[in-house]
Formats: sequence, C-alpha cells, structure tokens
Amino acid sequence: MPKSSLKLRHTARPATKPGRATQVRSEGAALTVTATEAKNRFGPLLEKAIQGRSVVITRHDTPKAVLLSIAEFESLVRSKQQSLGTMTDEFDSLLARMQTASSRNALKSAFGAAPAELGRLAVKNARRRG
Repeated sequence: MPKSSLKLRHTARPATKPGRATQVRSEGAALTVTATEAKNRFGPLLEKAIQGRSVVITRHDTPKAVLLSIAEFESLVRSKQQSLGTMTDEFDSLLARMQTASSRNALKSAFGAAPAELGRLAVKNARRRG
C-alpha cells in the first residue's frame, strides 16, 4: 500500500473481530486510538505527535499511554521540576514559621491536654468557623 494512502480516520472503522470495533477518536487537541490501532498505524501516529498533536492510547477503553513530541515531553519535565522547587520553597517557609517558641508551647499544650479539654476546644473552633 502506498504511503500516501495511509490516512487517519476520526470515525469508527469496520470491526476487525465480530462485535468489536476499532476506533480513532479526536478529543480536543488529543487523538485517541486503541492499542491495536497504535501498533498497526504507528508511523502516521508518530507524525501526528511530531507535528504537536498528542495521541492517547487506550486498552479496553481506558487511557494507558500518550505519544507526544519530544518538545512537549521536555516542556512537561521542566514544568514538573519547577513545581517541585516551588513546593520545596513553600514547605521550607512553613516549617520555618512553625519553629517558634509559641508554636512549640502550643504543641506541648495540645499533646498534654486531657480528652475533655481537646473536645471543648474542637467544639469552640467549629462554632467559630461557622
């Protein structure tokens, strides 16, 4: 079959096995295909990914993998690393604020409180919050 005749379809194709249809669905910017379709049509799907289109690969109607361009992958990895750095900074800031004498005293008081006192304070705080 000539390469030019391979075209991705965005509609249901004839069933390859009785009672089971192979589908290629377009959902927003992502293209969704079954694992069998991905295996049989990897070349055209790879071209779609290289052009910037994500390809979601499903097995039994459940998304299992995504085929995407290296540029998109690197962008996702960079953004994940930046978020981890941001969360680390935020955690360090919160931890520093909790390392005060008044925070230590409050924790000692809470751990040393009787159950009745903890219950009374919980009810008081619940009423205050509305």
